Amino acid sequence: MTEFMMIFRNEYEPSVKPTPEQMQASIKQWQDWIGGIAAQGKFAGTNRLSSEGKTLMPNHLIADGPYAEVKEIIGGYLIVKANDINEAMSLASGCPILEIGGNVEVRTIIPMNP
Repeated sequence: MTEFMMIFRNEYEPSVKPTPEQMQASIKQWQDWIGGIAAQGKFAGTNRLSSEGKTLMPNHLIADGPYAEVKEIIGGYLIVKANDINEAMSLASGCPILEIGGNVEVRTIIPMNP
């Protein structure tokens, strides 16, 4: 099986402040979706990304924030095992971010040989 990375993107909306109940419901959706992938033996790893960060650019210029010049943010990623990209896309189709207007980029991971 090949590993694929799903990259979760959404519009950056600093004014959106979900309630604790909305956050819990969202977390449950994500847990259920990832749990379904894990139950198939296709889960390899995941993490959320903080909204804090810096970007290092050429000439050692440092910009505050990972999205200083874009309207879209990367909120996290998931690594899955699938037979091909079509199967990985099928796994991505249940991602909760799609329900709120976000998108999932699916990329083949190319192992690095030491």
